[in-house]
Amino acid sequence: MFVALERLLNLEEGYRRTFQVAGRSLLLMVVEQQPVLLENRCPHQGAPLHNATVLGRVLRCARHGSEFDLFTGQALNAHCAGLTRLTLVYDGDRIGVDL
Repeated sequence: MFVALERLLNLEEGYRRTFQVAGRSLLLMVVEQQPVLLENRCPHQGAPLHNATVLGRVLRCARHGSEFDLFTGQALNAHCAGLTRLTLVYDGDRIGVDL
């Protein structure tokens, strides 16, 4: 089942918004002109990531400074699991996720 999150025309560099989908908090961002959808929680200790710092393609958790590559999800400076990334789906002028 497709769940629309945003209209494509609203996606521009720096876009960042959270969504509640099927009991999960998701974070949709546009980084280097690419939309990225991930679970809005740091795998280190579960802190929300919607207020994380982004520098280039690196996301830095505001709580503990754990850093992740947004395009691979890989942890860069922490000994923890990577980010939970979700596959984006396009339907007409909308972007979303399939459940």
